[in-house]
Amino acid sequence: MHRILVIQTAFIGDVVLATALLQNLHAAYPSAKIDILVRQGADELFADHPYINEVHVWNKKKNKYQHLFQIIQTIRRIKYDVVINVQRYLATGIITVLSGAKKTIGFDKNPLSFLFSEVVAHQFGAAAEAAGGAAAQNSNSSSLHETSRNHALLASLTTAPVAKLALYPSAANFAAVQKWQGVPYICMSPGSVWETKKMPAKNWIDLINAVPTNYTIYLMGAPNETALCAEILSGSSRGGVFNIAGQLNLLEAAALIKGARLNYVNDSAPMHLASATNAPVAAIYCSTIPAFGYGPLSDTQFVVETLEHLPCKPCGLHGKEVCPLGHFNCGHTITTAQLLAPLSLI
Repeated sequence: MHRILVIQTAFIGDVVLATALLQNLHAAYPSAKIDILVRQGADELFADHPYINEVHVWNKKKNKYQHLFQIIQTIRRIKYDVVINVQRYLATGIITVLSGAKKTIGFDKNPLSFLFSEVVAHQFGAAAEAAGGAAAQNSNSSSLHETSRNHALLASLTTAPVAKLALYPSAANFAAVQKWQGVPYICMSPGSVWETKKMPAKNWIDLINAVPTNYTIYLMGAPNETALCAEILSGSSRGGVFNIAGQLNLLEAAALIKGARLNYVNDSAPMHLASATNAPVAAIYCSTIPAFGYGPLSDTQFVVETLEHLPCKPCGLHGKEVCPLGHFNCGHTITTAQLLAPLSLI
């Protein structure tokens, strides 16, 4: 085995979850060159990654399809031994089929899976398959974690168990955040790509005001989440809270998260950054549920979600732009007492 390509061009959190595959592949084939294809922006996760030889980047926001075929040409020239497609969408199926690789592996739910050399069943549990209403909320059958679902793609390549997620912030990344680490601190990441995955700003404000004052609080997020963090900061009455959204790259964020006393996150990418650094995390679920298989993996982890019985929760496998019923009770009914409880246990 000389050259392996892993394809995962979804959002940041999905890419972090795929790092377990990289750990397993390197352990099984330590002399192989392992490459990865990701969307633009996720490539910074792999700066100085010890097991990644080359990062291919797909710009999905500008000349998306023109760039897609340029990527295919590049991949064909490399002549991979194996291409592993973690996604279930047509575009990555096209890349896989046209890669020219000796072996192509992907999930059966990819529209072009019938052209792959190895097809793996993509297994959700009953909770995720129901994906709506009381049937999902009340199901006792949890899904496999996404890392286990992905690991099934390696069945013909290694018999090792699922590896842990891993990111590799550099010494420079740790040095960049050292100025914020002189006191005990808590990180809060109130953003998400999806609106119904975001706990309401008022809940964050109430939490901040209730956190003991011996902790400094850092509000974190992407550049487009700066305004949300500013809104939360302006609504709080507590000192020692700082909005650093947009000031860190992904690996610097991971480095800061790693040293936090606790990380409060939505069901979103920062939760997976915490898992990949084994940082303590309180994961907040509004419209989604952990049974879908995307929950935290840190040794110290807490899940916080409403205690109300809501027949509408979950309203789908992923978040939505707005609450379909207009009330967003899955977020509003999460209490400050619930949110503080994990902090008292660490």
